[in-house]
Amino acid sequence: MSPRPSDAAPAERPSTVPALLATLPQRGRLEAIVLRKERRGAAERVARAEAVAGVGLVGDHRSARAQPRPSGRQVSLIQAEHLPVIAALAGLPDASELPERLRRNLVVSGVNLIALQGWRFRVGEVVLESSGLCHPCSRMEAALGPGGYNAVRGHGGLLARALTGGSLVVGDPVVPLERLPLSQP
Repeated sequence: MSPRPSDAAPAERPSTVPALLATLPQRGRLEAIVLRKERRGAAERVARAEAVAGVGLVGDHRSARAQPRPSGRQVSLIQAEHLPVIAALAGLPDASELPERLRRNLVVSGVNLIALQGWRFRVGEVVLESSGLCHPCSRMEAALGPGGYNAVRGHGGLLARALTGGSLVVGDPVVPLERLPLSQP
């Protein structure tokens, strides 16, 4: 007779904070790609983009400027699951236009972006390294209306550096690769 599930020994679960931080439940998915040709220019959704290592996304204003040292703001990401929350907090009827209005490059679902802080991860062919949180700026008031800045607080997403170049296509997987040493962001 085989043991019932309640009789089986429980699976070993992480019990230390470092072990918990290193345990991610699943892969994510790239839902949208947004590029802006100019710093304050209009954002455009595209189906695919190319990344250049140490630079960012081809066609985005951040990749067009020469940087004296690699920027930690080469690629910005936002959590798709947070978009309806931001819309509700900003008093907007729906979240369908938020990716362009929020000016983040990549919209991902299925993986907690905040949990990827301090990680290297792959989106499509591109390996990214998180470089910090993407906090809202004062432009959120113009983009979302009064209170827009506060609507995005805590939901702004993540910033990353492009460690490798390659293609990104909507629908690509988002795969955590490795946690960075604690001394890095």
